[in-house]
Amino acid sequence: MNVLPEKQLELRQTLHSMLGVEKREAGCLSYAVFCDIQNENFFSLLEEWETREQLEQHIRSSLFGVLLGTKSLLSEPPEIRIYTVARSEGMEAVRAARETIKSSL
Repeated sequence: MNVLPEKQLELRQTLHSMLGVEKREAGCLSYAVFCDIQNENFFSLLEEWETREQLEQHIRSSLFGVLLGTKSLLSEPPEIRIYTVARSEGMEAVRAARETIKSSL
């Protein structure tokens, strides 16, 4: 979200007000707001949902409507992307990749 400089405080307050409510919605695993360190007017919102159905229920909610209502605070339309993760890996993937380095030496 690329906020108009004079509307930054209003956007911050809106996003902050959603923090507690968002996490109480069924299926919400995480909700985080990030500010670009090179452009203080650029924000990213990252939500993680347990199931697609719970995400879609959230999209239909009045809370999501509040988020969509922030478009008047932005210098351009918000970009929304939905990613589906089929599989995730942790430290074991890093160890396996690092083992290949050791074995090639």
